[in-house]
Amino acid sequence: MPTPTLDQLRRYAIARTLFKPTTLKRAIERLGFVQADPIRAPARAQDLTLRHRVKDYRAGDLERRYPKLDIEEDCLVNYGFLPRATLALMHPRAAKRAWNAETAARAQELLAFVRERGVIHPREVLAAFEHGRVPGYWCGELNASTQLLDGMHYRGLLRVVRRDNGTRVYAVNEHPEVDDSPAARLERAGRLVDLVVHKYAPLPSASLGYLVQLLGYGAPHLKVEARQALAKARAELPQVKIDGTSWLWPAGEAPASRSHKTDAELRLLAPFDPVVWDRRRFELFWGWAYKFEAYTPAAKRLMGHYALPMLWGEQVIGWANVRVQDGALVPELGFIKSRPRSAAFGLALDQELERMRVFLGLGA
Repeated sequence: MPTPTLDQLRRYAIARTLFKPTTLKRAIERLGFVQADPIRAPARAQDLTLRHRVKDYRAGDLERRYPKLDIEEDCLVNYGFLPRATLALMHPRAAKRAWNAETAARAQELLAFVRERGVIHPREVLAAFEHGRVPGYWCGELNASTQLLDGMHYRGLLRVVRRDNGTRVYAVNEHPEVDDSPAARLERAGRLVDLVVHKYAPLPSASLGYLVQLLGYGAPHLKVEARQALAKARAELPQVKIDGTSWLWPAGEAPASRSHKTDAELRLLAPFDPVVWDRRRFELFWGWAYKFEAYTPAAKRLMGHYALPMLWGEQVIGWANVRVQDGALVPELGFIKSRPRSAAFGLALDQELERMRVFLGLGA
């Protein structure tokens, strides 16, 4: 197998994840995981990710079609959507911090309430229980019942059956028994490591280590086994060292193949798109640091509130902050160097903005 260059790794990274648009179910299966984010700028991150990979995708299609798809809202390296079969690799999930006796009793009482009704909206829980309020993450307070629902979902006691105007609606989650022997735990951890390698490859070895740390969110009870699986992956996966960085990718794939070609389209990518998610890899590929600044004070932002990296061909040449104003799409563009003056760039940008309008349902 030929030794790939950095340019070939970049083309391979783009080509393997920006595959020909397919069905929503197949796209999620192929990606393995789609990160979610509640900010709409101009749409949620999961929609912005899927629009490049699902034929005729429209903003909100994932939420609308979710109940009929064999997928789940759950945690992997962060929160998002994944094939239902993947849950068996992470559940039963033991949280890092155990509930006290009072909270555990409340959870069992609430679980019985949900089981009796079949499907519940959080407002039904708030009407039936008075659990009080608890400290929030940002110095405020949260309703204790809402937080308890979140904790039960994380621990696998509940599953999200749908969303009503963005609010999660729950049902009891029944899990099949799993083999919890040391060998079976190591096998599950290995499959989780394989999943993140497949999603984010090719990736620097250090980035794989960071992703395995993040698996502590989705599978905290497999922390030791995940480290063992990481060591095995680093020893066995195909890899190359370029300028001091070790790169890894799934067995059986050929990064140096001439079949990895990029097209002339311009794409505005979500901040969590697989092409740009790994900031270390991003800087190695394109020579500049992309910053996600939605939670940065406005006065300190360099790229804007929700900068969408601008991929043209195989180069990320800048970013765009896109908003909808009076029913029209308003893009604000930024470039690492100067704006390309070619007619080809202007046409590619116009085509992408038109695709964005259709995706958002703005029409002509």
